[in-house]
Amino acid sequence: MRDGVIQAHRAWIEEGVVIPASELELKHKTGELISVFSQHLMLNEHTDSPLLFCVDVDLSDQKRAHRDLKFATHFDWLTHLPNRQSFEINLDSLLDACRRRGNGLTTLYLDIDNFVEINDALGYDQGDRLLIGLTRRLKECQRVTELVSRVSSDEFVLAFPGVYLSSDVRRIVRHVQNVFRKPFFLDGRERQVTACLGVALFPENGESSRELIRNADVAKNRAKLEGRGAVCFFQQKLHDELVRQHYLLARLKEALDNDEFSLHYQPQVSAASGRIENLEALIRWEPAEGPTISPAEFITLAEYSGLIHRLGDWVIEEACRQQEEWRSKGFHEHRIDINVSGRQLVGRGALKRFEDALQRHGLAPRDIGIELTENVLIEADETAIEDLRRLYHRGFHIALDDFGTGYSSLSYLKHFPVTALKIDRSFIQDAPTQPKDRAIMEGAILIGHRLGLEVVAEGVENAEQLSLLRDMHCDLIQGFFFFRPMPAEEIDRLLSGFVPTHKGLTS
Repeated sequence: MRDGVIQAHRAWIEEGVVIPASELELKHKTGELISVFSQHLMLNEHTDSPLLFCVDVDLSDQKRAHRDLKFATHFDWLTHLPNRQSFEINLDSLLDACRRRGNGLTTLYLDIDNFVEINDALGYDQGDRLLIGLTRRLKECQRVTELVSRVSSDEFVLAFPGVYLSSDVRRIVRHVQNVFRKPFFLDGRERQVTACLGVALFPENGESSRELIRNADVAKNRAKLEGRGAVCFFQQKLHDELVRQHYLLARLKEALDNDEFSLHYQPQVSAASGRIENLEALIRWEPAEGPTISPAEFITLAEYSGLIHRLGDWVIEEACRQQEEWRSKGFHEHRIDINVSGRQLVGRGALKRFEDALQRHGLAPRDIGIELTENVLIEADETAIEDLRRLYHRGFHIALDDFGTGYSSLSYLKHFPVTALKIDRSFIQDAPTQPKDRAIMEGAILIGHRLGLEVVAEGVENAEQLSLLRDMHCDLIQGFFFFRPMPAEEIDRLLSGFVPTHKGLTS
């Protein structure tokens, strides 16, 4: 640059042509090009001794920061893959090309199973090692026209243009699954890793990059419900279910505020005497507008959202209030059993609030019992189990609901504080005709009695089932053959003797 600089200096001194401030690249003595901001200043310009000063400000740090910022805007720092924003832009370009050529495209959403546990158990450095290793494998099986992106901590999205025939799509899915067949070397040893996959197709499942990514994500979430390494293809009903769940979740909050819930009660009948012994409280949601919503639908949402604590407290309070009312009318012989969710037990103080509610309404342990599933008990922490043991020793009725459908380890019955078993309806339904179901049912009744537990059969719907259960000396019967769940007003009339009971039953 020497000659050019000398000429520029001379032009300024002789012709008054000022050298403008500008950004330049100068060559360092090492040969490296250095970006600078260059500015010149002339002193004594119109004298015989002009002085020309040049100030160059090194812009290396600023340039490096700019490059880093530009990289961070478009790429993931750890894997150097395009981030979600860049992936969407690139995918939209691919979709335009697919439209022009009349081709389809497959979008695949990948979520590493139990990645949080890997981070917690092995450390974040090993989690990063896994992500980098997975990225390398995905790149190795990548074609030039395919896109791969890391969109969150343990989630990747891949796009395969021109892949739309069923056989090709499944081949691509197997191709990605094969990435996980070989173990990853983490923390000094080989570890098998799996991932769930969600698949969305263009144009059937979306016209834009955002639609395809969202729908592949929906499919991936459904795959995760099926277990490790599962694959799910997007279907419109999955999206419709998701939309409905969001709607119901918003309505659920309003329903709690607007008192849209009620309790129905289903009697449990003595198999031997035909007498109504107890009542199971079952929650019902009857919106001010629209049809009744199934508990199977909204209980799951309540657990997922954390609203189960409010809902559970409402059930406890309402059951206690109703029992107090019935006691005041002279109905002293029928216990009310309420269902307790596993999420309720996770929250601190749930069983304490249960006891407080009984005390407020002047009720004793014989007035209100609780029902829990096997899975709830197994997943409960030691504090919750201790609280249950305390209730057990105080004389509370604690039933193990849906027995036979969960873990069903008989050793659990020794350790858990339960007073009754409720045999799931799935074994009752076919017991008269299916020897295996009949054997399981008979075995459950025998084991329950040998352990000193009361045994209740759920879902009894016909005389054949009832006859079989009586022969097996089952204690209590619950089901449509006798009574459907009824609102409190009908139970009131039933207990008062104004409603005829089932043939052979007495209240």
